Amino acid sequence: MSNQTTPNLPEGYAAWLGQLKADISASRQRAAMAVNAELVGLYARIGREILSQQQQQGWGAKVIDRLAQDLKAAFPDMRGWSSSNLKYMRFFAERCPDGLFGQQPADQLPWFHIVVLLTKLEDKDERAWYAMQAATHGWSRSTLEANIKDQLRLRQGAAVTNFDVRLPTPQSALAQETLKDPYLFDFLGLGNEAQEREIEDGLVQHITRFLLELGAGFAFMGRQYRLEVAGDEFFIDLLFYHTRLKCYVVVELKAGAFKPEHAGQLNFYLAAVDAQLKAPDDKPTIGLLLCRQQNRLVAEYALSGIDKPIGVAEYQLLRDLPPTLKQSLPSIAAIEAELADEVLSVNQLTDNEVDKPE
Repeated sequence: MSNQTTPNLPEGYAAWLGQLKADISASRQRAAMAVNAELVGLYARIGREILSQQQQQGWGAKVIDRLAQDLKAAFPDMRGWSSSNLKYMRFFAERCPDGLFGQQPADQLPWFHIVVLLTKLEDKDERAWYAMQAATHGWSRSTLEANIKDQLRLRQGAAVTNFDVRLPTPQSALAQETLKDPYLFDFLGLGNEAQEREIEDGLVQHITRFLLELGAGFAFMGRQYRLEVAGDEFFIDLLFYHTRLKCYVVVELKAGAFKPEHAGQLNFYLAAVDAQLKAPDDKPTIGLLLCRQQNRLVAEYALSGIDKPIGVAEYQLLRDLPPTLKQSLPSIAAIEAELADEVLSVNQLTDNEVDKPE
């Protein structure tokens, strides 16, 4: 190893280096997005050509198999010319002729994401919603698939809350959208007879899965979080901080059906957290009461007399949501091998573009 010492850095060098690193990272990201947009644009054009020729010339499905062979022969160093992927291109051109999922440009999403949206969802509004969420939150393809399978759109923002009267307008809408109903805890491997402590143990043990189900922005602060009020000890089941809402979130678990007195207990916890933990620039603490069952009307009545912002939602330990509609096109797995090398080449091209001089 060299005995040479690092010279003292000039004043401001560290900040300057940090800015350069951020600029390089942003440039790489823009380059990757540009390459992806070009790839998706190419696939869209090919899909429109296939669709046009079949409509005008009356060509059947076998022409796609022949086209796949000819394109592979013409471009042996480029992957993605399988019959399955060409069918996806045609499907893309047919279902998304303007290149948009609602207001979301399709070319801002990786091709795998586009295939998932086209093959897993029939409704255009649903495609647009999931496309926007995937682009906004940077979902991976597996996360997108899981959220579609779990019908996130139907569950998002569906909890019974009093946020509209207990929180200011900008925060109330965001807080409402943050909560779901029901929450799916089938990853715990527990039956419906499980007790509160078993469920709590499982959620902490599988905290990563739990955070994914809660959604973006939740940071885990502790379990059985101790509060002391007038010499008495109280323990919160689960405490989180939400980075977008800028507030603490108290989560209480109930193994049975919702009861009005549960809201009163949670209201007390929220008051204590606001008094003892909340910083001056934090927003009001909100509560989430998770029950095995809830009657929406009973929950609405109970929350109407509560001072603090609280949401009530069910959770499911066993999955009983209806399966999503399957499409007749080839599965995504059928083209992953074909496109794997292409994704690699895109990344390599991105590196070359960043390093290329003006």
